Amino acid sequence: MTSLSAKLQAVLAQIAGAARQCGRDPGDVRLVAVSKTWPVACIREVALAGQTAFGESFVQEGIDKVDQLRSLALDWHFIGSVQSNKTRSLAENFNWVHSVDRLRIAERLAEQRPASLPPLSVCVQVNVSGEASKGGVLPAEVPALAQAIAALPNLRLRGLMAVPARSDAFLEQRRPFRLLRQLFEQLQADGLVLDTLSMGMSHDLDAAIAEGATVVRVGSAIFGERHKA
Repeated sequence: MTSLSAKLQAVLAQIAGAARQCGRDPGDVRLVAVSKTWPVACIREVALAGQTAFGESFVQEGIDKVDQLRSLALDWHFIGSVQSNKTRSLAENFNWVHSVDRLRIAERLAEQRPASLPPLSVCVQVNVSGEASKGGVLPAEVPALAQAIAALPNLRLRGLMAVPARSDAFLEQRRPFRLLRQLFEQLQADGLVLDTLSMGMSHDLDAAIAEGATVVRVGSAIFGERHKA
């Protein structure tokens, strides 16, 4: 077993343990391996160890990897900030966009998604910690934005995503995740069919899973400390 494969297995074991700890089925939590800034050789190694979903934050870098690894039929998730001039590239090359926080961005993705591809899976990014430096819509604005996105063609609204302010205390980590889950449940009660709570990273995935995460986005625990782009 290679080093990256061993790290992947350790993360999967951590996810399973965290799920069982709170009475959840480990199969209900999916791992997105955050591969941004890591070379194709590393992604290939992790993919050959069984991982299929990978997350990228830089559009051109991500597209280059999609092209080079197309034979592996991987599931590509864009998790970075979305710029209006990059929506076509995302719509044409990615399976998911987790970071939609403006209706105009969603409209452009819908308009530019090729008819030959299945609907693009999207999540609304929510700024649950109120940080000016972070993207995401304010919690109070989520219902209206979600309803508008759900009505667009060529997109499938899957749920919500957040990147909370960092905390090392488990109970403090849970608070923003709980807020996101409550927003998610409100949208479901309002009639939206959603299945994805994208929250939790290497340092706080246990807290995210305890609050209902269905997707965790883990990079450093698999690949190591991030390479600078």
